[in-house]
Amino acid sequence: MTREAMEYDVVVVGGGPAGLAAAIRLKQLAAEHQREVSVCILEKGSEVGAHILSGAVIDPKALNELLPDWQTKGAPITTAVTEDRFLILTAQKAYRTPSFLLPPLMNNHGNYIVSLGNVCRWLSQQAEALGVEIYPGFPAAEVLYDDRGAVRGVATGDMGVARDGTHKADYAPGMELHAKYTLLAEGCRGSLSQELMQKFNLRDGIDPQKYGIGLKELWQVAPEKHQKGLVVHSQGWPLGSKTGGGSFLYHLDDGLVSVGFVVHLNYENPYLSPFDEFQRFKTHPAIRATFEGGKRLGYGARAINEGGLQSVPKLVFPGGALIGCSAGFVNLPRIKGSHNAMKTGMLAAESAFAALGAGRSHDELADYPDAWRKSWVYEDLYKVRNVKPGLRWGMWLGSLHGGVHMWLNDLGLGALAPWTLRHRKADHESLQPAAAMPRIDYPKYDGVLTFDKLSSVFVSNTNHEEDQPIHLQLRNPAIPVDVNLKIYDGPEARYCPAGVYEFVSDEASRGSGKRLQINAPNCVHCKTCDIKDPKQNIHWVTAEGSGGPNYTSM
Repeated sequence: MTREAMEYDVVVVGGGPAGLAAAIRLKQLAAEHQREVSVCILEKGSEVGAHILSGAVIDPKALNELLPDWQTKGAPITTAVTEDRFLILTAQKAYRTPSFLLPPLMNNHGNYIVSLGNVCRWLSQQAEALGVEIYPGFPAAEVLYDDRGAVRGVATGDMGVARDGTHKADYAPGMELHAKYTLLAEGCRGSLSQELMQKFNLRDGIDPQKYGIGLKELWQVAPEKHQKGLVVHSQGWPLGSKTGGGSFLYHLDDGLVSVGFVVHLNYENPYLSPFDEFQRFKTHPAIRATFEGGKRLGYGARAINEGGLQSVPKLVFPGGALIGCSAGFVNLPRIKGSHNAMKTGMLAAESAFAALGAGRSHDELADYPDAWRKSWVYEDLYKVRNVKPGLRWGMWLGSLHGGVHMWLNDLGLGALAPWTLRHRKADHESLQPAAAMPRIDYPKYDGVLTFDKLSSVFVSNTNHEEDQPIHLQLRNPAIPVDVNLKIYDGPEARYCPAGVYEFVSDEASRGSGKRLQINAPNCVHCKTCDIKDPKQNIHWVTAEGSGGPNYTSM
């Protein structure tokens, strides 16, 4: 069936901070120069913000540049940070690090605690008011190329396809969106971004991207437990010194607290479960008191780019560019990326607008990477470039090394530490055979403070059409049993935070008597499986439109 096509000057894939900032900036420039520029955003979530998951404490630097009057326009950014605390946890104790020992760039003065999903919803309103067309529920599933091999747009996925590939009664083919330039703002580990990096060799000579999985819950806590504006971070228990990660507790307004836990995905032990480490973290004596008498409202999980400066790929290709977390601009020690995502979207928009004004199309936006290297985004990442790779020496020595680097840069003495450490291998290469690693026995869930995966998926409001092709594809269906189960004792069942993967008995299977069952409707689109699978056998592709979580105030 022939697909219909729509023509735009710029198509943006993804309605997160980067994509929305790019679209808004394009329309601002068009108004300033009295020119018409057509801009479209495709968003795979059921609405803008539905798939957005972040802590989040945001630095408003980019927003101040993009929309200086955001406060008078009713932006949902009202909870200023009032206090920072940093804790080192042991199994029973919590030791507070004095603020004067922390590098100044770790200070959250002037930042705000927000629901990033609600911020994106507000940004989408600003974009639409400027004339941006936004289409939620339409995931970009395919890159379109012209005769020269340049990107000429994207196509949305077909609707109404049954699990066996047949067309149901409501079948509708995808729509083609053609553009002079296509900006990829898919977020961390975007499927189309991965395709383009490979096709155009954008990672040649670049360190592998590093990742973490971030798990988050939103709680309504008892009034006497709430301290509006309080930010708490921690390192240590329940993770061992060789496993990177940490936690956050952010006190918003209205008695809400967001609690999260990040596990770096270069961990070695296949028995480790990031989800269960998160649940166990909440039982710490210094943490559980906040939630006693409260109620969990929401849950979600999402992969996070952690590679930093060394892992940023070439940003442009014929016909478009990577912006935001599609490229990986997260500042790991600050646990912030939205300001950098927005700024890179703005820089790409300015480059695309200049190219359109010159009558160009489908070529490389060379001005964009040049502008990035001269921007405060580059400086932001340069100052912390050695924090993540230094953690190869363990949490304590690695954190000390990273802290010294950050202090030197804050004091203007960065020249005393000119070296740049490299990321040696991808995260999927780090897993060790189960026989060489100790088992981890996690405590049972109590249903009050700690919860199982399925009840957690329920409060993420995740929904998929049951009868659709499985969007978690196995490149080789034999590998889960023959390799992953045999060597690593089936890590899929543990690194997935949503109960998507489980090994079940199967008399027809050979050898182990088990097979991998994929419960695709549970998927919260975190991308961890696509990252951590030791043989890179799992390929995450977009689900049918509107599928996935529907986060509220996350």
